[in-house]
Amino acid sequence: MALLRSLRTQRTTYLINSRTSVSVSSSSSVAAAAKRHSLHTTAALEADVQASSQNPSQEQHVQAAGILRRRQQHHQLLSRLIYSAGAAGVGGSRQHTRYVHSGQNGRQSHQLAQSSDVEGEALREKRQLGKSASPKPSGTPQRDPLDVGFNDPVAAFKSKTTWELVRAYMVYMICSSEKLVEHNMTLLKLARNLLGQKLFVLLMKSSFYGHFVAGENRHTIVPTLERLRSFGVKPILDYSVEEDISQEEAEKREVESSVSSAGDNKEEGTMPQYHVDKSFADRRYKVSSARTYFYLNEATCERNMETFIKCLEAVSGATFGTGITAIKLTALGRPQLLLQLSEVIMRTRKYMEDMVGGQGNVLTHHKTIKDLEKYYATLGDNKNVQDFLKNVTSDKEGILHLFPWSGIVDEDSQLSDTFRVPDPQTGQMRRLISQIPPKEEEMFRNMIRRLNTIVKTAAELDVRIMIDAEQTYFQPAISRITLEMMRKYNKDKAIVFNTYQCYLRETFREVCTDLEQAKRQNFYFGAKLVRGAYMEQERARAQALGYPDPVNPTYEATTDMYHKTLSECLRRIKLMKDCGDDARKIGIMVASHNEDTVRFAIEQMNQIGISPEDKVICFGQLLGMCDYITFPLGQAGYSAYKYIPYGPVEEVLPYLSRRAQENKGVLKKIKKEKRLLLTEISRRLVRGQLFYKPKGNYVPI
Repeated sequence: MALLRSLRTQRTTYLINSRTSVSVSSSSSVAAAAKRHSLHTTAALEADVQASSQNPSQEQHVQAAGILRRRQQHHQLLSRLIYSAGAAGVGGSRQHTRYVHSGQNGRQSHQLAQSSDVEGEALREKRQLGKSASPKPSGTPQRDPLDVGFNDPVAAFKSKTTWELVRAYMVYMICSSEKLVEHNMTLLKLARNLLGQKLFVLLMKSSFYGHFVAGENRHTIVPTLERLRSFGVKPILDYSVEEDISQEEAEKREVESSVSSAGDNKEEGTMPQYHVDKSFADRRYKVSSARTYFYLNEATCERNMETFIKCLEAVSGATFGTGITAIKLTALGRPQLLLQLSEVIMRTRKYMEDMVGGQGNVLTHHKTIKDLEKYYATLGDNKNVQDFLKNVTSDKEGILHLFPWSGIVDEDSQLSDTFRVPDPQTGQMRRLISQIPPKEEEMFRNMIRRLNTIVKTAAELDVRIMIDAEQTYFQPAISRITLEMMRKYNKDKAIVFNTYQCYLRETFREVCTDLEQAKRQNFYFGAKLVRGAYMEQERARAQALGYPDPVNPTYEATTDMYHKTLSECLRRIKLMKDCGDDARKIGIMVASHNEDTVRFAIEQMNQIGISPEDKVICFGQLLGMCDYITFPLGQAGYSAYKYIPYGPVEEVLPYLSRRAQENKGVLKKIKKEKRLLLTEISRRLVRGQLFYKPKGNYVPI
């Protein structure tokens, strides 16, 4: 009878989901037929269970359990069929409801309010359908022992066909040639002109594109995502289309979008690193491992937002709440605003240091409102000071922020009016930001609106967002906004993750500061740790503009910074676990292709008693790189991710060019991967497994 009740519960759930599906794609005859067949089969299976329950012998009970399992498999298969049939309807609904963001400013807020209910319902339907899009592997999930030396070619490549191994070996051979890599973009364009579009696309899919890119659109990448999942690996999705513009065009766009229409006023106290310099306006300079967005207009930012939302929808349908989408804040707004905001943050720190001593972020001083009142005591009962102190963000441990950042992110605060502090000598309010014209204030609100829309969508689709790190002259603003998004959305679990570049001298201090804010404001903290992408550019710019080099002096110093920062995060996780708190309030991604760093993380986890099942540490590498690290981790039960780029062949050429450049710089890793590839290809030839078909039974943690 318990089995019968379970079956009836499933039937009820399926009926509800079926009715929901009708609203998404009511015209789909396939979905309708599937639902009718489901109801018929449900009734039949219920009858079988009912019969077996009349005389519940052990044998009949086993038979009933078998019937229930078949019913569950039938349910999963039909759910997937319905999802496929209704996918076009869901996509169409999203495209229609999101169009309002590109409307006229006068109607925009009204349209958004009108569409919010419909949009929310569509998202809930999409989320429910997405969860049943791909059936989980049946039976007990497979787990393999981990070779921490990462020298097992079978574990590394059991998810690949033999052709894919041969292709990978050929790609790495080409990446080992410095001459070919140096002129790779020129050669790619030449091949396109000589072969024509069709042959060129075929060539790319058989070589570089096929190795480094998952597919052309959100539908063609699904087989790749499903295969990754069956071998214990989850996706970080990224639509990798990039503009192929000239250096002159890049410089022109950057200069125009980094200077206010009111002019670049370098008044007293301004910091040169937070102002555009034409020599470094092309932000692609000496950067091979990160994509660059150049601002064109607000409509382009709207399209970028739509692209990120499509990534969220694509990853939600195949990952059961474990998928991630990566975004860049420079894709969503005018870079001038990030520059000005970054300068405000650094000038605020200097203001606090000058007044109370010490160094670092405002909250690290642990000063109270009463402490500030003492510093302003000589000014008497000054109304400006009193009004300023009312807006200071503080708790029982002291001041968190001098400015109401929550209001800046949540409301329509005016930047020009917000960022003002009292002069300790005169009591006069002075600006820490130059006057921003009303049109640019509106651009800032649009940027925050776009980010809010993306994160809200991610939360409703149960997908996580990783906001990428960028250059140091943008990063203070990016981190500040990201932390406020964490405070707003990471209330029950980590939805938003910030990225920390460990080649920077201040990384450890910044992470500790942000961890403290998360603890004091009681939100889940998510961090992706990377070595960094802009080191050469940062050094050259600092030297040219005359400010201190922000980069660690050596590669070893960067490794030490990475390990030190990771150890601190693990230490805090262990403390929370020991105290009975939710250890998942801190989530860390070790995003590294360095096997020593991955090994260090695993050893630290073992030493302090953090298991993969705690789901607080995950690992990530790029698709097509370091498979000998990612797949053994996933197959051993660790949380492992691949960064999955996708997009049309000709539009991802800049991405492929950067991958070739990046591989040239890691010849040692290529040498090991080539050795393991050759070993596995030889093993399959000897054992007659030339036509090996990958089939995994792993379930990601």
